[in-house]
Amino acid sequence: MSKNQARPLTSIVSYPERGEGGSNRYRGNCSPKLVEDLIRFFQPNEVCDYMSGSGTTKAAADKVGIQSHLYDLHSGFDMMHCDIPERPEFIFWHPPYWDIVTYSDVMYKASDVQLQYGYDPKQSDLSRILEWDRFVEAMNYSMMKQFSALEKGGRIAVLMGDIKKKGKLYSMLAEIVKPGTLENIIIKAQHNCFSDQIQYSGKFIPILHEYVMIVRKDNSLLVPVLMTRQASVDIRDIPQATWRDVVASVLEQYQEAVPLTYLYEQIEPHQKAQANKWWKEKIRQTLQYHPNFFEHHGRGLWSLRTAI
Repeated sequence: MSKNQARPLTSIVSYPERGEGGSNRYRGNCSPKLVEDLIRFFQPNEVCDYMSGSGTTKAAADKVGIQSHLYDLHSGFDMMHCDIPERPEFIFWHPPYWDIVTYSDVMYKASDVQLQYGYDPKQSDLSRILEWDRFVEAMNYSMMKQFSALEKGGRIAVLMGDIKKKGKLYSMLAEIVKPGTLENIIIKAQHNCFSDQIQYSGKFIPILHEYVMIVRKDNSLLVPVLMTRQASVDIRDIPQATWRDVVASVLEQYQEAVPLTYLYEQIEPHQKAQANKWWKEKIRQTLQYHPNFFEHHGRGLWSLRTAI
């Protein structure tokens, strides 16, 4: 196989041996084999990396034999404030996984960057953002900035992961903005991670994979954009929720039995009641029809059964 010949690329990839290029001491860096395979498969004439870390993308591009343009916060390029110099054909982007690995003043000295380039990298370092919502906002700003710079027909390959904290999953893939044509999502197995040394207890499921999302810019001006919007929805206002669901959700808030009048008060202001002229009758009927879920305590008192 020649160095430019495309190797089979499937929806699941695994690189137990990291390969040569970049620095494995630079935490969070990826295998150059992934970048090599992406370059060989999509056959761009050059590749750009605007968060290049230890230089893995350059090593992969050199091996395949194409030109690369690399930039990073530690070498004078601030994604949040600098203009993208090129009109890229292909971008490989490996953003920080929120605060899992801190870069400025840990992987390199922020004072050296400030002395040489005149700005404090800590102020624009995505890995130093404390709140998840603010991190997502910065991630999506960076995504749209890079996508806007692409030439028509160009692609961005984004390597990203999930973060688990205190029983909650924070998914970069779920919340990253997806402009243009969503072309591929590749699952990449993780190997030799720092977290492999940790013994987890309870119901924690270790994360052993990353994602490579590939989007393509098919139009110069008008592009579809898929984005996640978080909203709070009351069960009592969801059309698809059954009367059993609504009554059970109200009763679930209390361990003791509550009067029927309390159920009326809790449900009346919401869409479930407003859409049904006979909503009080429907509540009583629901309580009677589902004895496996609802327990009658006499004198109009009801509770949710603790064991179904």
